[in-house]
Amino acid sequence: MHSTLTRVQNVFGFFTSVACAVAAVIALSVVLSPQTPSASLALKNVQVVKGRPHYYSTKKEEYAHVRFDLDTDLTSLFNWNTKQIFMYITATYPSSSPSTIPPSEVVVWDAIIPSDYAPFHPNTYIHPTSKSMTKIKKNPKSKKTAKAYPHGKSPGIVKLNDQKPKYQVTDISGKIASRSNATLSLHWNVQPWVGALVWTNRKPYGRWQGLKGGLDKFAFPALKSSETIKKEDLRTETGGERNRGSPA
Repeated sequence: MHSTLTRVQNVFGFFTSVACAVAAVIALSVVLSPQTPSASLALKNVQVVKGRPHYYSTKKEEYAHVRFDLDTDLTSLFNWNTKQIFMYITATYPSSSPSTIPPSEVVVWDAIIPSDYAPFHPNTYIHPTSKSMTKIKKNPKSKKTAKAYPHGKSPGIVKLNDQKPKYQVTDISGKIASRSNATLSLHWNVQPWVGALVWTNRKPYGRWQGLKGGLDKFAFPALKSSETIKKEDLRTETGGERNRGSPA
């Protein structure tokens, strides 16, 4: 007869084997879920100024302040195995020596879009509505119950109007003014409950359609006075919550 400890080990081993097999089936089954992401990304304004882009910067350098409009529908990326989507906007531009150095890519803005069952995160995107924004301002704790999408709709709807960047665009050379052939682009990373991470796909793979749109070409302008940018930001802020988007 086997001892009690041996029987417990056998049961636990059988349980873990079954759990791993079920997790593998769930991870592979997502390829059967069709995906049809769509996005419209447009550069709203870009300004280049010389100063200290961060409070810990030791010297002045040129940096860009990028504003953009975004209207995207990523609801088809959510399925039974989606925990959350990490979405981000990047600015890609040629380096100072294109022949020897690859293009530079800088994250301008990012946010987390959770599923219905994912926990709240400080970087969670909250769909802008006049009522929800008022509640969040009065009571920061209400963020935990705020939805990352319009009421009654599936997660993945993101609407931003004249959105301010979270991060400034800088270059290792300290100069970025008058750079051309730059691209503003949308990216995402689907984070499942189990399985591999899935990054942005712009080409079709089986039942997964590639993203169409989500790109905008632009050029960095010449240097602009930092005082001018501050005045323009002040006018925008006093005009309302334009940086978070228009009401749904």
